Amino acid sequence: MRIVTLEAIKAVLPRLDLIPAIEAGFAAYSKGESVVPPVGELILDRGEVHIKYGFIRGQDNYVVKIASGFYGNPRMGLPSSQGLMLLFSQQTGTPVCLLLDEGFLTDTRTAVAGAIAAKYLAPSKVARIGIVGTGVQARLQLRHLHGVVDCSEVLVWGRGGPQLEAYVAHCHDLPFQIQTTLDMKKLQRSCNLIVTTTPARSPLLKAADLQPGTHMTAVGSDTPDKQELESGLLRVADLVVADSRSQCLERGEIHQAVRAGVLDPQRVIELGEVISGQEDGRTSDRLVSVADLTGVAVQDLQIAQAVHGALARGPSMSGPAIRPSRGN
Repeated sequence: MRIVTLEAIKAVLPRLDLIPAIEAGFAAYSKGESVVPPVGELILDRGEVHIKYGFIRGQDNYVVKIASGFYGNPRMGLPSSQGLMLLFSQQTGTPVCLLLDEGFLTDTRTAVAGAIAAKYLAPSKVARIGIVGTGVQARLQLRHLHGVVDCSEVLVWGRGGPQLEAYVAHCHDLPFQIQTTLDMKKLQRSCNLIVTTTPARSPLLKAADLQPGTHMTAVGSDTPDKQELESGLLRVADLVVADSRSQCLERGEIHQAVRAGVLDPQRVIELGEVISGQEDGRTSDRLVSVADLTGVAVQDLQIAQAVHGALARGPSMSGPAIRPSRGN
């Protein structure tokens, strides 16, 4: 079994075209070609741990992923995310690869999913991109939207000036004109592609401030008690898209709206169905659409296999960043 550190993972990721790989995972999931059990979850006093696992029929491997979020860590100089991914052979159960990604692959595949949602659901003319949040995911979402959305104007909302300043400094190398605000109404009223990335437990975006033609991608609400969008936003949306219908009925924005009695579950379609052409995506720039991305194991499988495959094809598998297992 290969053990791969974050250093090696970050070195290989720029060589990978992850959008087609993760699109294929979503499509396979929605066609019933994968097995993805319910999410395992530990809610601790200071953080949360998610355990996701699954496989796609006909592929070589299955994946088990552990990812955590401890949101007080930055105050101690530690990253808020941690985790690892394990690939096993579907044929023998033999461990194939341990990716010590420290949560980075989870963050990356989430950002790629946001780019995919924008590819299929954003209006054809994006006037301004709105980013809600200033953390790692907020930065990665904008980074992966580059090349997918033809818009250079960005407005970022955060809870304080220092966080917003840090965001702008971190994204200085991106070809965007980034402005910041503490006023969510301003963001909603000037942006028609909005990505939310916070662990909020009460809604940040309100239906009263919604503009016609807006697409919203919500990635922060991945447990039953989190919520970034007022449920009324899903009630008035013309298109409500889940990464996993069954999973989003149990957690995330769709869960909250169904529980509030303002969303019929039959209205929910899956992103994989849009990708494969089973369902229509955006058909008009006047539509309001919401993508609720709670994170599905096929994303972890596809990114883990892409990294493992690239390293296996590389010029050398030796060196300090990739080392043999000393286990049994």
